[in-house]
Amino acid sequence: MPQAKNHRRPTEAVTLRTVANRVGLAPCSVSAILNNSAAALSIPQHTKERVLRAAAFLNYRPNYSARSLRTNRTYTAAVLAPDIGHSPAARIIAGVEGFLSQHGYGLLIAACERAPGWLENYFSQMRQRGVEGIIAVQVKPSVPEDFPAAYVDLFCAYSPEPLSMALQQRLENAGRDAAKSLVRQIEESKPTGSSRTNSASFSRIASSQSSATHFAD
Repeated sequence: MPQAKNHRRPTEAVTLRTVANRVGLAPCSVSAILNNSAAALSIPQHTKERVLRAAAFLNYRPNYSARSLRTNRTYTAAVLAPDIGHSPAARIIAGVEGFLSQHGYGLLIAACERAPGWLENYFSQMRQRGVEGIIAVQVKPSVPEDFPAAYVDLFCAYSPEPLSMALQQRLENAGRDAAKSLVRQIEESKPTGSSRTNSASFSRIASSQSSATHFAD
């Protein structure tokens, strides 16, 4: 008589092979599904969903160093703002970070300086660190035309504090919308068939449009 499958979460580190063993597939197939690569196109949708459910149940987290080496990508974005301690800017950054983390991206945050040449030097450093796109709050730096970027106008720069709950939500929505635009630009700039993150499939999110957001593709 076959034994029932153990539905308890493992106590040891969860690896790609752990997920593969749970669903009865080869690790390469599980990797293709989780990375949404071209190899996953031939895999049935119900199998993909089974793998995603198993990965979510096991709380699987990819090895980002290994993924970067394999895909030649860093999945890293940056936010530039004149004053990151300013409450409205902080709420926007919170919205950006929330969206990016749900889509498998890391975030660097920097306060813009007015010194001549600062942006050019910092942009060069960002590229060296593998930053794939930037979101600028209340500033519009000059970046190469083909480099993914989104811009958010801080429409309530002088709002009295504490900020109302409604205003906080509008600001976070503005950040999420900018992050959504940036991720779309980044993914579209990559070669067709390249491996892309499938982290969004672990938890569905509802995107909202904010009339206060102004950003350029």
